[in-house]
Amino acid sequence: MARTAATLGAGTRISDFVTVGFIARTFPLSRVRQVLSETGKASQRERELPAHVVVYYVIAMALFMNVSCREVLRCLLEGVHWLSDARGALKVTTKSGISQARSRLGSEVMQRLYEETVKPIATVQTKGSWFRGRRLVSLDGSTLDVADDPALAAAFGRPGVGRGEGAFPQVRMVALVESGAHVVFAARIAGCNVSELSLAR
Repeated sequence: MARTAATLGAGTRISDFVTVGFIARTFPLSRVRQVLSETGKASQRERELPAHVVVYYVIAMALFMNVSCREVLRCLLEGVHWLSDARGALKVTTKSGISQARSRLGSEVMQRLYEETVKPIATVQTKGSWFRGRRLVSLDGSTLDVADDPALAAAFGRPGVGRGEGAFPQVRMVALVESGAHVVFAARIAGCNVSELSLAR
């Protein structure tokens, strides 16, 4: 089904809310490069989208899920362009270039950065986060549709319906969520045929 590319409202830009510097403060470039090297995902040659930029791009996409991928990339690259004091016009790669860059990166780098960085953040003043000196945590499960792609269908499966299979492959996620602060600080993801109980364990 054709969709209209989502954009920010008139006069509003992602860079008004988040900057490359803010993301890099939470995920320092030195650590990103180290994880890329350790996982064998560091860029071997100069590309329009080097691996470390793709990492920040994936993080920015998670922050702005309702904005088109190219718009998020444009704003992110604009920040990188400005920080590097580059000359000349800014070039945003094609949709296929974005897809190839994300495929090259894979999931291991993002998983490692997530697991070592995202932690509970509630303080004693955070309302709804504590009970009798103990941190309150919820266990929550959900299923998410993914693109109708044969590789994703093979990896995650399709849910069963009355007649045949569902229209889209699905992933099942079970996560620990910090009550009050709403931080998803631990998660397990598998195919839709894996039970929430198994992932919870």
